[in-house]
Amino acid sequence: SNNSVLKTFHFRKAYISFVFRSYDDAKEHVSKFYDCLEHAWANLMLSHISHALYIGLISYWVARKSREEQQWYQRGNKTKLALKRWAQSSQWSFENKWYLLEAEESFCNNDFDAAKTYYEKAVSSAKSHKFVHEEALACELAAYFYLELGDINKSVEYFLRAHERYHEWGAIGKC
Repeated sequence: SNNSVLKTFHFRKAYISFVFRSYDDAKEHVSKFYDCLEHAWANLMLSHISHALYIGLISYWVARKSREEQQWYQRGNKTKLALKRWAQSSQWSFENKWYLLEAEESFCNNDFDAAKTYYEKAVSSAKSHKFVHEEALACELAAYFYLELGDINKSVEYFLRAHERYHEWGAIGKC
């Protein structure tokens, strides 16, 4: 159906906007993704997992920066709870993703100590489970977190780690 195609299109556009930190575009495409979601027929598990992680990350990012904070926070929380259930059934595959959403939720709630702990857990879990690209993402988001806190040294440390992991993964354009 056209809604399934549009859902996929808007997710991909939101994902790319998020990866390259284009806030307004990410927000717009997640909103359009949700408009298509209820009418789309295809929801493959693999794409659903990817959607849950990135829609959650984008939602918490938008919640921190927008006037519609509650709506976006609820979206982030819904996806975080789904990933928590999946992490309970397969720690190897989902633990780092759940930790990363916990970090972003903690950041959103100004619980900076919890956020620091969860960012480090996300990085460590992704590394130990060999998810290089997700280790890079966790490092990058931790770097932005520390940058917003004003801890430039810690931010640079995480940006450098993210750069190394993206390079190792082959994402030269992201480096």
